[in-house]
Amino acid sequence: MPGLYPQPKGRNTPLRAPSPLSSSSSSDSFTDFDDYSTTTNSTAASSVATSPKRDPHVLPTFDEKTLTEPRDTVLYLPPLISSLPIALQPPSSKPSPLTTATRLPDIDPASLSLHRALHHFRPVTEEYASTPYAEAFNWDELRLPENDEREWYVVAFRSKRKSGSESGPLYDADAKAHEEAIQNGGLLMYWYGVPHAQSGVNLATCIWQSRKHAVAANSRPHHIKAMRLAATSYEMYDLERYTLKKVRGEEGLRVESFHGGEVGW
Repeated sequence: MPGLYPQPKGRNTPLRAPSPLSSSSSSDSFTDFDDYSTTTNSTAASSVATSPKRDPHVLPTFDEKTLTEPRDTVLYLPPLISSLPIALQPPSSKPSPLTTATRLPDIDPASLSLHRALHHFRPVTEEYASTPYAEAFNWDELRLPENDEREWYVVAFRSKRKSGSESGPLYDADAKAHEEAIQNGGLLMYWYGVPHAQSGVNLATCIWQSRKHAVAANSRPHHIKAMRLAATSYEMYDLERYTLKKVRGEEGLRVESFHGGEVGW
């Protein structure tokens, strides 16, 4: 699953022509995000002028074909929220289309508050792929209980696929790596955009309960397979790491650059 896993060296540094095979044995390597959303962004001015307006909250179709043959303009993609442990799932609730089939093994109270808030997570601009991370999403709208205090580990992955690269195998490996990461524990949310109509650059991001959870996910088999497939799939990618902070006495969240060390627990 692209960009999910931490790499402390060269923070926020563009990586070109990546070699995942050479780093897959390291506990601090990254897997590469497939452009997991399988719909292409067609928001150029000419398209917007001629395309019928669609409900931005209706889930788009996710399949391999729509990546290269988009049918709709996508203005908003919801996040994939990791399903809660079954003990925390209300017995009367219906399955949500925004949650995963696999459940987290456990979650702490503050992360549970964040998990609930992240159901409302969304980009605030169609230019999210080129917008500074802290300004690309509606962080100012997400609210947690005032007494909560915690930090979470965040990874952002800006990428551009190679022209003509095959999507199917990487898409499948990425989906399996995503479920694998949830089973491993700690992955709260995975959000992915669509390639920009002009630049082809995309943005994906994930939020972990801790950096240790992200590191532990590196050695899983589907993660390793996704890394190998990604080696030939991307023209460029840029990995960014952040700390998402909740301070006691405040309801809002702060997004800060990651400067090393452990984050969360």
